Amino acid sequence: MKKTAIIGGYGKMGAWFARLLKKEGHQVTVIGRDKDKLAAVATELGVAATDRLSSISDADIVIISVPVDNFETVCRDLAPFVQPHHKIFDLTSVKVMPVAAMHRHFKGAQILGIHPVFGPGAESLKGQNVILTPTDDAEAALAARVSEWLTARGSRVRITSPEEHDRLMSISLGLAHFIAIVTADALVSLDKLTEMSGAGGITYKALLTLVESVLSEDPSLYASLQLNLPSLPETEALFSDRARDWAEMVKEGRREEFVSRMSALKSKLEAANPDFGASYQKLYHLANRRQE
Repeated sequence: MKKTAIIGGYGKMGAWFARLLKKEGHQVTVIGRDKDKLAAVATELGVAATDRLSSISDADIVIISVPVDNFETVCRDLAPFVQPHHKIFDLTSVKVMPVAAMHRHFKGAQILGIHPVFGPGAESLKGQNVILTPTDDAEAALAARVSEWLTARGSRVRITSPEEHDRLMSISLGLAHFIAIVTADALVSLDKLTEMSGAGGITYKALLTLVESVLSEDPSLYASLQLNLPSLPETEALFSDRARDWAEMVKEGRREEFVSRMSALKSKLEAANPDFGASYQKLYHLANRRQE
């Protein structure tokens, strides 16, 4: 039986993996500072819980699931107890900084950056995207074993560098969250939210679903993502430039240019996504689920 310690295992994703690994037959220990939360997760999940970092000495696997702002401090505090036999993984949504921190503090141990690109509402690993970010041959070998384990459980695994991961997340997470937050700011400023509840069409309902799903989460988590993805400012600047371009087209009544540019975008999206034609029906499905 594998012994797994999860640092921060009473958080949403830490608890998700504690539940999964217990079901997989692991002996799971959750480690954290908040004794009330430790007691609650121990009762809920039926796992061991402690506030002693030294307890990782008995573990085969150590998973770090803490906010990225606290990551360096946790690594520094954990370092005296790390041993060569440990396999250490992190679950942060950013990779360059956490992977570098693990390299600095965990000399001799096997490490691997992991990003489960899904939330704690997922029912299982089946159909979920997971990104692994090895930086050398030893980590690549570990990533191959982890990939095999994940794939056997239905996950879609991508292996890439921490740098490429963060560039992709600047689009996948950073830009999507940025659009939702700025849209929320605009909607609130227009002061028509109540009136729109009876006037919104399908695209507005889908947009509001995105906005509310982001705004309902912890602002400090989203701030950490926005401030720790290195290429995100460049991506958001590009979006702002394009928004100004399209707004100017509308303001100046440049209809032919609008149609031409939108048609060109449609062609590129169709070429990139074979399922492009089904998007409108998916939009209806999303909006209908919101009303259930």
